[in-house]
Amino acid sequence: MTNPTMVDIPFNKRHMCWFCDEPCHAELSYWRMAHTPHPSLTVPACQECKLLAQKHLLTSIWDCREAVKDQLIKRYQKDLAIGINWTEQELAESEFDCRIFGGFKKSAWMMYQIAQKRINAPGWALSIDDNHFEDDPLFAGTNTLGFEFDGLQFNNLNQGIKHYCQVLALDEEFLKQLVTFLGKDQFGHAIKLARLNIGVTKSMQQKILQELLEDLDR
Repeated sequence: MTNPTMVDIPFNKRHMCWFCDEPCHAELSYWRMAHTPHPSLTVPACQECKLLAQKHLLTSIWDCREAVKDQLIKRYQKDLAIGINWTEQELAESEFDCRIFGGFKKSAWMMYQIAQKRINAPGWALSIDDNHFEDDPLFAGTNTLGFEFDGLQFNNLNQGIKHYCQVLALDEEFLKQLVTFLGKDQFGHAIKLARLNIGVTKSMQQKILQELLEDLDR
């Protein structure tokens, strides 16, 4: 199957990951569903972000991007904590000169800066053949990724999913796949299906998802 069209890449972002701004040689192909607010597309991605994105596709490339950021924050929590507990000067003036901590003193601030840069990477507004997507929050200059359900407001869809999984003891991966297939507008139905199938095996989850996808294609 031919990959979707690659998005336009600004000159200064050549060979850089759309998710985290790290140098990259891989690509992520995002195939649209009926509810996806943009066409199928391909974005440049580093291998790490690509693997994370494939697990958290959700309902749009922007929701996917927020989920990848959440995962990067979780994965590099210790590196990010360096900037909370230290300043660059404090590390330089520290007495971490022994064999065990000497390496930490030399590399800690650089590790923090790399992690911080990846988390804060702004990406770029998406377009194909210079046609911008109207719903792109980066192009609009506003955060349109806020998500509301049952009277609760979240910064993004991924936060909403995590909240209901914690409160209702749902399988997070299963709920994410349900939401990916059904879309934001049927979030309540996705939760209902996840609750009805609490404790089922992974193979049964995949069977449910396959049947759901076949129903949606009819």
